[in-house]
Amino acid sequence: MASPLEEILARLLEPDNEVIQKATADLKEAFKNPGTLQALCQILATSSQPQIRQYAAVLIRRKIHKTKQWAALDEAFKNNIRGSIIQLLVQEQDKSARSAIAQIIAVMARHDTPSNTWPALFEFIVNFVRDEDPAKRETGMFVLSTVTSLAAEQMKPHMVSLLDLLACALNETVNREVSYLAIKSMTDLVFYIGDDEMKHVQNVVPKVLEVVQVLTTVDEDKACVALEFFDELLESEVAIIVPHLKPLVQYCLQIASNKDYTDPLRVKAMSFVASLVRLKKKTVLKHHLIDPILNVLIPIICDDDEEDDEDDEEVEAHKPSQYAVQVIDTMALHLPAEKFLNKLSPMVDRCLKSPEAPHRRAAYLVLAVVVEGCGDFIMTKMLSGMLQTVCTGLNDTSHIVRNSALFAVGQFSEHLQPDISQYASELLPLLFLYLNKSMEEVEKNPKGLVKSHYALEMFCENLGDGILPYLPDLMGYLLNILKNCPLAKPKELAISAIGGAANAAKEKMQPYFKDVIELFKTYLDGLSEDEEMKKLQLAAIDTMAVFARSIGEETFRPLAKECLELGVNLITNSNDPDLRRYVYSLFSSIATLIKGDMADYLERIVGFILTSMKSTEGVKAHYKTESENVTVFDEDEFNDDENLETDDGDEENYKLEGISVENAYLDEKEDACCSLGEIALNCSHAFMPYLQKSYEEALELADYPASGIKKAAFVTLCHFCLCVNEVHEATKAAEAAEALKTMILGVMPKYLEAIKTELDRATVMAAVDSIQEMLAKIGEPVLSITGATDAILTVVKEIFTHKVACQDQEEDDGEDEAEAEFDGMLIESAGDVLPVIARIIGGANFVGFFTHFVEDLLKRLKETSSTAEKSFAVGTLAEVIEACGEPLGSAFTGILYPVFTRMAKDEDDEVRSNSVFALGILTVNAGTLMIGQYNEILKTFFDVMNTEGNPRVLDNICAAVCRMIMHSPQNVPLAQVLPVVMQLLPLKEDLEENVTIFTCFMKLYSHTAPELVQYIPKMFDVAAEYAGKGGAPEKSSACSNGCKGPRPCCPSGIEETQKNLILFVKNVKEHYPAEFDQIRSGLDPEVAAFLDTCLATVIPS
Repeated sequence: MASPLEEILARLLEPDNEVIQKATADLKEAFKNPGTLQALCQILATSSQPQIRQYAAVLIRRKIHKTKQWAALDEAFKNNIRGSIIQLLVQEQDKSARSAIAQIIAVMARHDTPSNTWPALFEFIVNFVRDEDPAKRETGMFVLSTVTSLAAEQMKPHMVSLLDLLACALNETVNREVSYLAIKSMTDLVFYIGDDEMKHVQNVVPKVLEVVQVLTTVDEDKACVALEFFDELLESEVAIIVPHLKPLVQYCLQIASNKDYTDPLRVKAMSFVASLVRLKKKTVLKHHLIDPILNVLIPIICDDDEEDDEDDEEVEAHKPSQYAVQVIDTMALHLPAEKFLNKLSPMVDRCLKSPEAPHRRAAYLVLAVVVEGCGDFIMTKMLSGMLQTVCTGLNDTSHIVRNSALFAVGQFSEHLQPDISQYASELLPLLFLYLNKSMEEVEKNPKGLVKSHYALEMFCENLGDGILPYLPDLMGYLLNILKNCPLAKPKELAISAIGGAANAAKEKMQPYFKDVIELFKTYLDGLSEDEEMKKLQLAAIDTMAVFARSIGEETFRPLAKECLELGVNLITNSNDPDLRRYVYSLFSSIATLIKGDMADYLERIVGFILTSMKSTEGVKAHYKTESENVTVFDEDEFNDDENLETDDGDEENYKLEGISVENAYLDEKEDACCSLGEIALNCSHAFMPYLQKSYEEALELADYPASGIKKAAFVTLCHFCLCVNEVHEATKAAEAAEALKTMILGVMPKYLEAIKTELDRATVMAAVDSIQEMLAKIGEPVLSITGATDAILTVVKEIFTHKVACQDQEEDDGEDEAEAEFDGMLIESAGDVLPVIARIIGGANFVGFFTHFVEDLLKRLKETSSTAEKSFAVGTLAEVIEACGEPLGSAFTGILYPVFTRMAKDEDDEVRSNSVFALGILTVNAGTLMIGQYNEILKTFFDVMNTEGNPRVLDNICAAVCRMIMHSPQNVPLAQVLPVVMQLLPLKEDLEENVTIFTCFMKLYSHTAPELVQYIPKMFDVAAEYAGKGGAPEKSSACSNGCKGPRPCCPSGIEETQKNLILFVKNVKEHYPAEFDQIRSGLDPEVAAFLDTCLATVIPS
């Protein structure tokens, strides 16, 4: 048998595809013969051709890789393999064949080690590793490193002895390959070590560092691999490495700063520093490492005089200068903003003053990337100065500096909202100037064109009505580009900028819509193979999705079905993942507009989206031993034991090191998932036939390794629950109730587990926010699961106390308690859960729970706390008191009253605003406890008012006083207080507090009181002005207790305001009829007509 099989393998070496295909077919047939394995062993032992020996070894390993495959073999045969395979490896001279034989040994070790069936293997390894012959030491360590790469978990019973053996191997000085392989083995084992083995690893960390230092001088590729030992420790056993972090960081910085080393080694060293900042920021602060790190990174960035695509998130940073920018971004995201920026700012200033253009460019790149992580601090303390600095950069003599300054403007516009919008009058003229300049210089400075449009688009899309004075000039420029420019790139950028303008101007874009659609038809009509045309098409589809959400139903609805047909036709005939995800986004945008009218298209659309969610396109497997890969046949085809199921933890792809997925396919999967959730949420009843399958696929993606996809799955699962809940509330159908219960039972454990174990902070926030949204919109059914209330509040407490995996859990020493802003965002998300749970279970039931959170919130109200911390803590306390009412308010009055009074005088506007709101809420939710303090509280409010210039604070003072009037009018001196309230009306910013104002006056005017007559004209004017604004606040407004948009604490606030406004007018007419008629006769016709409308309106009981 051996000879014919060897002949088949030999034919696989022929340079003829037909011969190879025939040999492959013959090999598959031969594989059916039960004697094939023995024949392959014979070939491995006797063939004179190295590549045939390698093929034989690969196929042997394939036939024994499963536990049941190995167990099914005759014991004598297995002993024969055990007795010969090591000798075959020792005598093998060919590297690839030797590696393939080592893989066989590793697979056998994985099978035999748990039962200690092959003690000779470990005797061989120990004897060879300790042999006097350097070559034998290398052979022994080569076998051990191969075994640990495939069977590290099975080595756990031998862990201590192996670690001792490896520690000795690190002392190798004659053959450096031995110490290198020892580090590789230790890297494989680190994940599986327990408490008993930790000291054995900790003791060798300095020695490993020494070996890495030697490797950097002789083999930088191996030094990169060896550095992974420290990465693995940082990820899985960080306690081992903490005592050695300072010298390790110093060494990595030394490598990074040395231009004599290769780029991959320098980037690898910086990646360890980035991981350290991400996972152990408190250690970075404790050891004062910010300065040393920045002192290395800034010069690396300055050293590069070539422009990179720093604004392109798809570009992977391979150059040290690119990666150094990413490390600074990581520092901004994970370190306390004030501490970090105080160290960074002087270095940036020096670069800005440098005569060297690359240094100035570096300064603007750094300013651009820090704003995402430090936005709150910058807006509070540094915004004006930083903007002046960036505007100076826009006039720099060097185009690379100007381009980086434009990139900074774009980043500022994206991450410093809403504060940066107030500088529109200064920035937009500059950006318009550079738009024209960039078109003139497009051939000389193509990146300037991209950067100027990016900056403009980012600034405009968040500007809201502030864009209107500039809209005619902007749209004139952009439409001219689309009509007359011969170049594709400016057109692509112009289309995208139109989307940004539409996002801001909304319905005010209607005058330009017809022209835009006509120009878009060229790009939307059919598929093109031209790459430039493809990009134009994607940009047009993306902007159409923006129009669907922004320009108004009346304008876009006539095009909705045409766009759906267009989208379906495009993705039916295309394999482009980018096109598919842009079309999915268009579908979900249209769903927000036409909702259930999308029913006729759902079967096709959902089918496409589910296919993308399930797709494995773009997936590539990576194996640990590249030399083993045999490309002439697919070894997966040669498994003749398909009926043998994997068991005992066997992994089908046991030699698989990892998988990678092309970014385009990851983006497609993420956007597909998000779009499906939004379609379900908006289509409601119409989506029900597709819900079960969609839910199952999203639940699968909740375990996907890519954090972006996992996050999308969490949000989508929440949307599915909301969809079913809406159907249940409308129909009261038992099937919907049961489906909702089943789905909640499926998703809630996923959320809670992710919060505890996920390392990605954004993913954890998505889980927390999903729980909060479900609690706010579904309510009690979410908590009906046994133990749900305790489980949710437990993870909230763990977030508050930095006990979840994505937080740095190192104990505070009291010196560095400041948090990174993104850490604070997670805690704020957790805080949002408290009031909604309180509202569901009731104040009396929540008091006991809340006791555990008060201290956590109060410690964020120290003088040294950041503005964001103080604002969050006060706002959360107020929301919880409002949700719980008297049971909680009265229980904590003694603690909270002096705190809120003190915080009402804070230097920050937002903190004062939230504190005034909180004090008002506490006053009316403390039973009778606060009645005696009314005069003191009013004095506090009026003292603040006398020095206050912030409109939102004044609005909250007005609302707080009105709450006091409603709660206990007999204890408020109305004659003195009402003139002050009138002085503060109408509200300027916090328009949602109008519900409080009109409720108060509705009640006041429900009884006849002559002293109130004098205020009727003013109140009519206020009511008419509010109605003239649409009876609702702007979408960008936020309530005084921190809720964004329509706040969960008052979901029907707008309707309630309108109702009470109408009742107020009716009460005045009823109780003061003569005065009403007299006042009405002297009003403007519009106000009088408004009063008539109120009187004619019937309010349902």
